[in-house]
Amino acid sequence: MDDKLKNKLNILADSAKYDVSCSSSGNSRANTTGGIGNAVNCGICHSFTEDGRCVSLLKVLMTNYCIYDCAYCVNRRSNDRPRATLSPQELVDLTIGFYRRNYIEGLFLSSGVIKNPDYTMERLMLVAKKLRTEERYNGYIHLKAIPGASAELIRAAGLYADRLSVNIEIPTNNELVRLAPEKNHHSALEPMGLIKTNILQSKEDRHKFRNAPAFVPAGQSTQLIVGASPETDQQILSLATNLYANQRLKRVYYSGYLPVNEYDIRLPVLKEPPLVRENRLYQSDWLMRFYKFKAYEIVSDEHPFLDLDIDPKLAYAIRNYHLFPIDVNRADYEMILRVPGIGVQSAQRIVQARRFSRLNASHLKKIGVVMKRAQYFITNNELPPSVHNMEPARLKSQIMLADRPKRSKIIDTQLKLFT
Repeated sequence: MDDKLKNKLNILADSAKYDVSCSSSGNSRANTTGGIGNAVNCGICHSFTEDGRCVSLLKVLMTNYCIYDCAYCVNRRSNDRPRATLSPQELVDLTIGFYRRNYIEGLFLSSGVIKNPDYTMERLMLVAKKLRTEERYNGYIHLKAIPGASAELIRAAGLYADRLSVNIEIPTNNELVRLAPEKNHHSALEPMGLIKTNILQSKEDRHKFRNAPAFVPAGQSTQLIVGASPETDQQILSLATNLYANQRLKRVYYSGYLPVNEYDIRLPVLKEPPLVRENRLYQSDWLMRFYKFKAYEIVSDEHPFLDLDIDPKLAYAIRNYHLFPIDVNRADYEMILRVPGIGVQSAQRIVQARRFSRLNASHLKKIGVVMKRAQYFITNNELPPSVHNMEPARLKSQIMLADRPKRSKIIDTQLKLFT
């Protein structure tokens, strides 16, 4: 690799670290005769970037030049910083070269907007097209869909990419317009709707015609920046709920705001990213996607922000302590899922196992239930009544005390990743 290309890569890979909207592929594609690589849906995350994200992708921007001047973005046009642009062929050569050396298992390609959205989207699409048709590359490709680009270009990109993502960035439209006057929610929701329609049409076509091309087989995602604007967690999770329901997104990613443009008075004064809040939002998102929780059960008008001291599932159980304890031998599956210390797999095992015998504490431990948490919210003949007669505040303190060694270990790990 020559020095000029290496310098470009250093600049653009560093600029790409602020985009967290990438993860395991969620798609399988077998290799073909004469082709290179494959994609597996079990995931491709097994290395760490310097900001603590676990990826195994060539994560890079096509360019960090941008026509927009978003207050929260390090690549805003008014910032005086090193700029670079990689041509489509350079990106293709880098991807294939790194893949052959076993450095990566896929490509995550984003970009600043240069000239106009169509010009940028066409070049992003061209990278994926060259990889698929000229290099016969079958590995994972994640592209950014540029708001404002034509429907034809987005559809063309979706035929070559495994996943497309359109970043909403700021959770409410008013705050987005305040911090990025050239953007609005409609410009992001329009391509989302287009991608959703094409995904549904592609699935229908593939049912009818065996060789019909797949469109974005790993679905679409988006990213929300947390902490750059004053939205509550209730507003953020309500938006995520609507996106999952209306746009059928695979994932909503939450990125704690990094104070990169401290001179802009529109931005809050933060000494460090709100990592704990980001983590709580991911936990809440997990509850909504896999534990059948609704956003209004996790946050409400009375509690618009998530409790940073305890996870949202435990916070829900303590706020609704009148619903507990439940009998795991009789309660329905959805109620068992709401018990702290019981995961999806454990809940399924409980429902299956109780058909054959009444479960006791020993059985629950073998199933995988974390009894030091669950004991306060379930009942059977073995648990003393005293564990169910605590005040919520005392119960919270007692569980936090039991979790202290684990919390300390997590904090130490996070500090190592970000220092």
